[in-house]
Amino acid sequence: QVQLLESGGGLVQAGGSLRLSCSASGGTGSTYTLGWFRQAPGKSREFVAAIRWSGQGTYYADSVKGRFTISRDNANNIVYLQMNNLKPEDTAVYRCATGRTLRPQLPVYEYWGQGTQVTVSS
Repeated sequence: QVQLLESGGGLVQAGGSLRLSCSASGGTGSTYTLGWFRQAPGKSREFVAAIRWSGQGTYYADSVKGRFTISRDNANNIVYLQMNNLKPEDTAVYRCATGRTLRPQLPVYEYWGQGTQVTVSS
């Protein structure tokens, strides 16, 4: 059973930065993908970014391209989401997810973390 734990959320002013971490335990297959999704109050879940645990392949939502960077530390089973130039509209609960998927932008992952709150003040 894979377990995911997010950390790094918090309150930041617009233009600031945060780095989220997603620590995976219980075994992540080399064919797995890890994605970040977010959900703001009253809005539907939104894809943010994704990365393959092995090989190449990163994916970003248009709304975060150029501002967010996803990376991985395979030795420690951690995936990071570096978020720069944050905007108030980035405010949401951010959750990581992992599993086998051929469509990383869709929320069809097998395992999900509980989420971490990111609040960007204007």
